Amino acid sequence: MSKQVVLTGNYAAAEAAALCRPDVIAAYPITPQSSVVERLAGKVYNGELDAEMIQVECEHSAMSAVQGAAAGGGRVFTATSAQGLALMYEPYFRMSTLRLPMVMALATREMTSPETVWSGQQDAMSVREAGWIQVFCESTQEIVDMIIQGYRLAEDSRVRIHVNVCYDGFYSSHLTEGVLIPDQAAVDAFLPDPAQSMKAVLDPDHPLSLDPLTAGPLLMKYRKNHLEAMEQALTVLEEIDAEFGKQFGRSYGGGIEKYRLDDADVVLVTIAGMSGTAKDAVDIARDRGIKAGLIRIRFTRPFPAARIADALAGKKAFSVIDRSCCFGWSQGPMHMEVKAALADQGIHACHFSTIGGLGGADISLDEILGVIDILEKGKNQPGERPVHWLLKD
Repeated sequence: MSKQVVLTGNYAAAEAAALCRPDVIAAYPITPQSSVVERLAGKVYNGELDAEMIQVECEHSAMSAVQGAAAGGGRVFTATSAQGLALMYEPYFRMSTLRLPMVMALATREMTSPETVWSGQQDAMSVREAGWIQVFCESTQEIVDMIIQGYRLAEDSRVRIHVNVCYDGFYSSHLTEGVLIPDQAAVDAFLPDPAQSMKAVLDPDHPLSLDPLTAGPLLMKYRKNHLEAMEQALTVLEEIDAEFGKQFGRSYGGGIEKYRLDDADVVLVTIAGMSGTAKDAVDIARDRGIKAGLIRIRFTRPFPAARIADALAGKKAFSVIDRSCCFGWSQGPMHMEVKAALADQGIHACHFSTIGGLGGADISLDEILGVIDILEKGKNQPGERPVHWLLKD
């Protein structure tokens, strides 16, 4: 059984994390994720959650604390945003490459400077090469479901890679939606037994040096194994999505979600919360006689390149809408990666990068309809067009 409640995305993340029975939670508050750990702290204080809550002095310490707890065999959780993620980068990278699985909620936010605390995805995009799995959620329900699925994925013996559950700061983190919260018994049945999936590396009776100085040849074996596990995760996450759907009645399509795509000529490629507005734009375009469709990128790591290439095969035009910038390529990072996914497929559709929603700016229905109009006009003229900025006059 599940109960229907109305929650912000942050509170939903906290409820889901609690259902996964973490042994240790360590966090430092930062806008816009603070209420995730505040709600978890309340649950620990009120006796609703049997977990150790560590109040640390900074995000670097938060990741270091859960790192030690995971090495001791504990299931752990934390959450952060933006500059907090930047501060924890050293142990964040070390955590993933030690392969001590965990889940962390990331309420995405623009990076300073100019000074801002508002929504964007620059923080998550900037660390996508740190070895973590990244999933981006469209709805509050998906936040709940992906934190639960995240532990299943991270602790799978074929994967053992950390999972970031990413969602748009302020839009998803602070706005409320109706959400189904699974009961504890159902989550317990879905997740692995921590005693089996979270074996302790550190044991006082058998002391060892954790992560000693490692020579290049051995380090390369570690990296190769990590990359192979990341590729394996592409298959495992599809399996978990299907099993979750059977048990809870909700599935999301695995690496990508497709919307009205089968007969589409022009395609929007979106990520996270903007996708709902984009689906409305697709529906309106269809009513106007335009064969529009949508691909929502759910996982940025591992990147579902083969599925994206297959989904775009035969399409005449597409635009990837990014809520972040790739400074080296003067376009959005997901546009760059979608192009890379298509490079070996001989696909030469009309395409361009769209960038919007930085620093909390809205991505409106009219703006997305404008993107569809540009695609429709240029669909018979293959090749890349200049980046399209969703800038208001």
